[in-house]
Amino acid sequence: MPERTMRVDVVSAEAEIFSGDAEFVALPGEDGELGIYPQHTPLLTRIRPGSVRIRLPGKGGEELVFVAGGILEVQPDAVTVLAETAIRGHDLDEAKANAARKRAEEALANSSARVDYAKAQAELAEAIAQLQAITRLRDRHR
Repeated sequence: MPERTMRVDVVSAEAEIFSGDAEFVALPGEDGELGIYPQHTPLLTRIRPGSVRIRLPGKGGEELVFVAGGILEVQPDAVTVLAETAIRGHDLDEAKANAARKRAEEALANSSARVDYAKAQAELAEAIAQLQAITRLRDRHR
């Protein structure tokens, strides 16, 4: 009988954010959304800013973690997310994310300023991904 769970670890440079068993993991891969079940083929890829959704065994619920990019390693019995930044869903701050989004949009719109466009675009993408994670978390609790 195939294994029904896998070990999942989500870590950042600052801390271990999640460590436990899961039935399924979904996250934003570099080329699109990835869904991972136990016994998945080994994989190593970069991930984009967005939500890591971890389906907990037997609970029907999900743990949500926002990541600002990083690396994903998948083995048949384990998933490891090495994130540049990782924040538990319930710790996301909507006001901060909206402020960061506004700053990035203003920097991109101000053509006379000396702006690092790649940095501003990355900050905008991260803020938008955080806001999407907050919305998903809020909708789940309704």
